[in-house]
Amino acid sequence: MYFNSSLNFTVTERFLRYVTIDTQSNPSSDTFPSTEKQKDLGKLLVNELKQFGIADAHLDEYGYVYATIPANTDKKDVAVICFCSHMDTSPDCSGTAVKPLIHKNYNGEDLILPDDPLQIIRMDDHPDLKNQLGNDLITASGTTLLGADNKAGVAEIMDACYQLINHPEIKHGTIRILFTPDEEIGRGVDKVDIKKLGAYAGYTIDGESAGNMENETFSADGARLIIKGVSTHPGFAKGKMESAIKIAGLIIAMLPFELSPEDTTGMEGFIHPVGMEGHVELATIDFIIRDFEDEKLVQHADVIRKIAEEVLEEFSGSSYELKVKPQYRNMKNILNEHPQIVEYGMQAIRRTGLNAQLCSIRGGTDGSRLSFMGLPCPNIFAGEHAFHSKQEWVSVQDMQKAVETILHLCMIWEEKA
Repeated sequence: MYFNSSLNFTVTERFLRYVTIDTQSNPSSDTFPSTEKQKDLGKLLVNELKQFGIADAHLDEYGYVYATIPANTDKKDVAVICFCSHMDTSPDCSGTAVKPLIHKNYNGEDLILPDDPLQIIRMDDHPDLKNQLGNDLITASGTTLLGADNKAGVAEIMDACYQLINHPEIKHGTIRILFTPDEEIGRGVDKVDIKKLGAYAGYTIDGESAGNMENETFSADGARLIIKGVSTHPGFAKGKMESAIKIAGLIIAMLPFELSPEDTTGMEGFIHPVGMEGHVELATIDFIIRDFEDEKLVQHADVIRKIAEEVLEEFSGSSYELKVKPQYRNMKNILNEHPQIVEYGMQAIRRTGLNAQLCSIRGGTDGSRLSFMGLPCPNIFAGEHAFHSKQEWVSVQDMQKAVETILHLCMIWEEKA
């Protein structure tokens, strides 16, 4: 098999370059992409792809990068596959002036980040570090996130493109590349051109531990509870005022703790209030509702409804309205119809020498929505850990295994044609 010889990996150098570009997305923005600076990375990627010789690489008006690696096999019926990662970083933590650091030959000791000594990466807090002894870890310096979510995936796809161009002995069909903006704020595929991609199957490279592949995500709804109270002058409010703010507080206090993110794990869903605005007369609470089964989303919304009705029994002049909006659905519903897409991914991971694990995500990916847009799309590990935080880290060796996995996937689809 081809990987008997070592590849000249370029993934680390690319990753170190990409994370220094601030691509933080902004959920408060009405533009697309939500921040123009995401295009700075997009332009760099397009230039590098063109330097590889990928002539059609381009950045569109919405900040998407598209590129095609033509087939190099005589077989005519190889399915077109797509590899996808997102360029933006989370608004939860600063992505400005990221200073990546390489910690060579990790020995299990605490990693104290130099720009903020209170940021200490401990094995007890990061269990996967037990699998990293002897590896080279990359972190930020302590005042920003690293950006491994998802610039590790971007760098891995870019290195895979480089290897495919420079190793024509790796036989493959047509490969599409897609880099997206605004995934972190739930808009990553809002403007994607599925017809232009023209792919049969996709793989997002945006997962955690090496060897993991995710074929199942949360299903997700957003909900807004609108509470209309009764406003009067506070000096003459006795028996008249019904504060919407206080009603909202009572509703939040009555949410079952066992249905909160703080008390759920594994396949358990939750109801999570994420924002609140209000005045005496009008208040709103925004929720995210998550579960692996679509029907449970309805049950969770009913919990909010019942609590609101119970609280408002004590406020005869007030009322509420609950607006529920679908966000994304469990991609397993689609992937079950295309079992070979997942199976080929598992084969590719095993060919790298890793133990392939099929997992579920307590969250969503671009692949969640792409799957329902006609591009079935499981999620493969990128090696990223502690995402959205100053303690984010990734290992060089895991990124290299992700590159190998991508290359094996290209070969497997060609072999199976």
